[in-house]
Amino acid sequence: MRPGTLQLSALPPLSLYVHVPWCLKKCPYCDFNSHELRVGGPAVNGLGAELEQRYLEALRLDLESALPLIWGRPIHSIFIGGGTPSLLSPQGVEQMLGEIRARVSLLPGAEITLEANPGTFEKNRFRAFRSAGVTRLSVGVQSFDDSQLKTLGRVHDRAQAIAAVEEAASAFATFNLDLMYALPGQTLQGLEQDLDMALALAPKHLSIYQLTIEPNTFFAKHPPVVPEDDLAYEMLDRIIERTDQVGLARYEVSAFAQAGHRCQHNVNYWQFGDYLGIGAGAHSKLSFAHRVLRQVRYREPKLFMEHALAGNAVTQADEVSRTDLPFEFMLNALRLKDGFELARFTERTGLPLTAIEKALDQAQAKGLIERDLNKVRPTVRGFDFLSDLQGLFLPG
Repeated sequence: MRPGTLQLSALPPLSLYVHVPWCLKKCPYCDFNSHELRVGGPAVNGLGAELEQRYLEALRLDLESALPLIWGRPIHSIFIGGGTPSLLSPQGVEQMLGEIRARVSLLPGAEITLEANPGTFEKNRFRAFRSAGVTRLSVGVQSFDDSQLKTLGRVHDRAQAIAAVEEAASAFATFNLDLMYALPGQTLQGLEQDLDMALALAPKHLSIYQLTIEPNTFFAKHPPVVPEDDLAYEMLDRIIERTDQVGLARYEVSAFAQAGHRCQHNVNYWQFGDYLGIGAGAHSKLSFAHRVLRQVRYREPKLFMEHALAGNAVTQADEVSRTDLPFEFMLNALRLKDGFELARFTERTGLPLTAIEKALDQAQAKGLIERDLNKVRPTVRGFDFLSDLQGLFLPG
């Protein structure tokens, strides 16, 4: 066992993230590792057999190369994200999950989530993903307003979005609906109309994100006019009020769920659990007895496949320093409405509570957190000014 700078008393739960990097079209606001799928002839709702099989083989070899880092550790959840993972065929997803199960110990009843876009929706396709082993679908609707969908560069329209969500509801006991707000030119009435439709579809989980202009996106070069901050705050207040009325409790900054329907994979992230990321551009965070390691895979799909097939898909690997660990932990844990147990900070970072005591005192004095002998949780004000709260834990 190689030496390190920490002394972890136990290893956290381990999840698996699988990245599928292609989309039918790159959205102007998106800064994720997604690449427009270029195919000959008319657009298709799939990768094509040859590309799909090459990528699945690269994923298998990427996982096999990583196995020595996770020997003996069970997988608690799988999240297949992107990009647009629903470009994979149901047969491809079934093959991939079978190859994963053959190589790691997946806990019985483990949550397996697949991100899907309405633009790749075909009748019975979602049901086929369910038969392939997926237990939870996350549908990237973003808006039910056709003009907004066009502005956002989405490849689906309102009718396709409704049909996709209805199909997800019939095929899955738990599904998530993604919605965005503070869109270009959006009014409070426009938001209300999106909420009316979203809540009428009765999702068990709702993820809501404010549109932000990210560097290196089309919107960064050609910024749209988005609502002022005061209106954006008013929109968020309305979202919180309306979701609460229908039993969707806010448990994380952007996540609302009915009881028993929280996204367990994301909760593991926010509790500073471990995750192995495979696929183009995927990130990993892996704990060992004396260190915490972060990895990044090759970002460009062609390069990733070449390196994965050669047995080394990792382009960057770094140990997280002791000075960075408090901020990394807080960046995640403070996103949860219920906060975190103080004992979990020591367990997951190997650091004493004195490492965060000064920042906790500052946060409490500013009214951003409340705490007792066992737990720390953000206040309403702390949630509203989360970046300020998290920033208190940056290394000095």
